[in-house]
Amino acid sequence: MMGTIKEIAERAGVSRGTVDRALNDRGRINPEVAEKIKTIAKEMNYVPKKRRVVKKTPLKLGVVTQLAKSSFMVPIRSGIQAIIGDLKKRNIDCFLEEIDGVDEAAQLQALERLLELGVKGIAIMPVDSVAIREKINQLTEQGIKVITFNSDIVGSKRQCFVGMDNFKSGKTAAGLLGMLTKGEGAILAITGYFGNSVSSLRVAGFVEELKQSFPQLKLTGVQSSFDSSDEVEKILSDTLETYKNLDGVVVFSGGQAGISRVLEKMDGKDRPYVIIYDLTENNIEMLKKDQVDFLIDQDGFTQGYRSLLLLANQLQNDKVFAKDALFTNIIIKTKYNI
Repeated sequence: MMGTIKEIAERAGVSRGTVDRALNDRGRINPEVAEKIKTIAKEMNYVPKKRRVVKKTPLKLGVVTQLAKSSFMVPIRSGIQAIIGDLKKRNIDCFLEEIDGVDEAAQLQALERLLELGVKGIAIMPVDSVAIREKINQLTEQGIKVITFNSDIVGSKRQCFVGMDNFKSGKTAAGLLGMLTKGEGAILAITGYFGNSVSSLRVAGFVEELKQSFPQLKLTGVQSSFDSSDEVEKILSDTLETYKNLDGVVVFSGGQAGISRVLEKMDGKDRPYVIIYDLTENNIEMLKKDQVDFLIDQDGFTQGYRSLLLLANQLQNDKVFAKDALFTNIIIKTKYNI
């Protein structure tokens, strides 16, 4: 018959707590007393009860992106993958839904899939549409925590936005171009999708700063490239046919390689000043080759990483969102500081 801790304690003349500490080598106890207790336990055929390990159900989080194949997504995706690995150690599972293009229907379907998986929080790069706004509001009313990152959506009940102050970055681009051109000449603005709030806010900030600070700069147009390098190349080539002495170009979204192809065809002629966005490998090469004067980076890694970290801390540690928006830095790069 197996002995119990109570019986061992009575025979050894000590408390049950002392027996527990001795058998589990825990806490301060006289070595001779500990050895006596272990001997008695062995004689009484004592077998410790196995502690029941309760495995907690993992917390589930979801991520929904857009423009998944665009070059600016590379650092954002790196941030997402890094935090997914870190959160796994905290018993948190993350499910990534990557959407090509700016597709309202695809995002709505992705959100439904995440709900079926039982996620408690979602980080989303929302398409700027009524349907997505209403869906986010519906999710928050159901108790799902929602954070927007990279792109935001006005009028939604999301908890927080993580990303660049895109309106201010547009003003920054205007200030840089105004400095380069000394506030005079013809300039071109190229955006991506008009349905993408990131590009729209950058353009709005750019136009406002031009009007306020550089009224002599003539904006030849704001044209959409759909993040296509071929379309960017066509837009710039066509504009140069009309404006032989184009002074400046800003590309607010993807497709910057089209700028490089046009400039290579100019064969040494004076090029317009160029400002682009996002520190990607191809854009770094353009800086090195003197095809770009300034590059504005939005710290995509931090956007991807921090959005999921905030959700995890809110749901697992009950940390509240202290701010409505957490802006990443507006980083200005040249060939000298890359």
